[in-house]
Amino acid sequence: MSSTAQSSLPADGDTSSQTALENELAVLLVESLNLEIAADDIVPTAPLYGDGLGLDSIDILEVALEVSRKYGFQLRSDDERNQQIFESLRSLATHVAQNRSAA
Repeated sequence: MSSTAQSSLPADGDTSSQTALENELAVLLVESLNLEIAADDIVPTAPLYGDGLGLDSIDILEVALEVSRKYGFQLRSDDERNQQIFESLRSLATHVAQNRSAA
């Protein structure tokens, strides 16, 4: 189980490079929200809200819907952990890795 948490971090400890899942989610963000940034340019540890990627609550709802569709689990709007889950691309990827349905 600890391998899941470790796999969400780059092997070399570099916080600016994306893992495979982070890149997959970055592509999902860019495509579903029509962002004017390349998926590869999203820094995994940068905030998704405000000064980071600049997403707002409507954007986060759209991302939650797309993640639910793609990965087979629900992200609920009343989940008290949402602020942590959507803090950064890395935190979202960690949550997805821990909860996605085996496909």
